[in-house]
Order: sequence, then C-alpha cells, then structure tokens
Amino acid sequence: METDRTWQAADGSHIDVRGLNPPEPMVAILTLLEKADTGDVVIVHHDREPIYLYPELAERGWRHEIIAGEPGEVRLRLVREPA
Repeated sequence: METDRTWQAADGSHIDVRGLNPPEPMVAILTLLEKADTGDVVIVHHDREPIYLYPELAERGWRHEIIAGEPGEVRLRLVREPA
C-alpha cells in the first residue's frame, strides 16, 4: 500500500491528500478504505475539513475525529466500527 501519498506508521495507515482538487481527496480516501490491507485506523492529512466525506464514512462503517496536525492542516483519524 506504499505510494507517494500513503504509508504505514505505528498509529495506522496514513494518506496525504493535500494539494489535490475535489473530488480527488474523497476518491483517494474511499479507495484506501476499501483495500483489504488498510487496517482499522487511517490518518488523513487534508487541506480543509472534508464535510462531504463524513456521510460516506458513516455509510461504510467508519467514524472520524479531528486530531492535532501541522499548521494549516486538517488531520483526521478514521476508525472502522466493529462489525
């Protein structure tokens, strides 16, 4: 799952969608969530709060929270809900 925009870390899978034009960030995030090796925690690095992503996450069984990130970054922690 390693690409320029995705990587693994101790706190989960990461994806950096900063600098992408809509709807590319949403498409990239949802594509990552559908991969079998993604795991149950995904950290999203974004330019802005992705309000249109939230209903899509809920539909797919993921919850989200905004966590501390770099200045000018919106960082989200996505967690898969137990089945």
